[in-house]
Amino acid sequence: MADELITLSDVAAAAGVSLSTASKALNGTDRISAATREHVRVTADRLGFRHNALARSFARGRSQTIGVLTYRASNPFTRVVLATAATELGAREQAILLYDARLGEHDITESVLQLRARRIDGVIVIGTGTSFPAPSITDRFDVPVTYAFTFTEDPDDVTITSDDDQIGRLAMTHLLSTGRRRIAHLTAEPNDAAAVKRAAGAGAVLADAGLDWVTPVRFGRWRENWGEEAVREVLADAPDVDAIFCGSDAIARGAERGLRMAGRDVPGDVALIGVDNWEQLMHDQRVSRHLTTIDVGLEEIGRRVAAQLLDPDPKPGIQYVAPHVVIADTA
Repeated sequence: MADELITLSDVAAAAGVSLSTASKALNGTDRISAATREHVRVTADRLGFRHNALARSFARGRSQTIGVLTYRASNPFTRVVLATAATELGAREQAILLYDARLGEHDITESVLQLRARRIDGVIVIGTGTSFPAPSITDRFDVPVTYAFTFTEDPDDVTITSDDDQIGRLAMTHLLSTGRRRIAHLTAEPNDAAAVKRAAGAGAVLADAGLDWVTPVRFGRWRENWGEEAVREVLADAPDVDAIFCGSDAIARGAERGLRMAGRDVPGDVALIGVDNWEQLMHDQRVSRHLTTIDVGLEEIGRRVAAQLLDPDPKPGIQYVAPHVVIADTA
């Protein structure tokens, strides 16, 4: 029978129950006993029966399809969240329908209209980071909407995202634990929410230790060339700096290049820590782990956002995922 198409009628006959009872047992109705439900399920598994997903969706009045709206699906951060959420949804027999809307209002509106026409059961919106808010589209749907790796202007939106304040605190705690005391910070624009929160978290831990930045925080861009440029400013202003917290791994790579060009040993003279765990994100087997960094928890965000979407009583507001330190060569 293994090579044949197993039908619900086959399961009912093998289990010795009616077709109606077999259907109720496999569709989770509470109108039959637990013992009968388990007997039918075991029989179905033994025969290799698989539900007809389309027929079951009509029977339940649901499509078992989740709409996923991304702003840039090719973004490495988005890919991790998307893959993990898709795996979690697949384990719960949910399919996904992906729309890459980018940031334009026209694209978002068109994607919303298409998703609404597809009889979806819910929507996941995946951002590319926590630098700036994403538009809230919750009120455009009559199904649950959750947001991942972003935040919106509506504080009641169900959102799972990274904890930038804790990222900064964790980075500074690690540097202090290694004995560093003359610490600088290089990060992105001063109007960037992620940059500001990471700097604030790190600064709070530094202050609790009775210390201050060895030189004012350098705000710039999430770019390697900015890291290299900024580290020259730091060395000119505070030549005895012994550690640098960089707001991203890209900045840290540039900073390391600038330090080595200046004749400084990393981490002997100056320790470096970044954010993003970029080397793991790239999955490049040619590159060994080198940069000490903070992993922001992208996989956990993907798992939790899928779980929240399917939760019958989702928790409104922002839920933060805990980051963790990835120790390597630079700190």
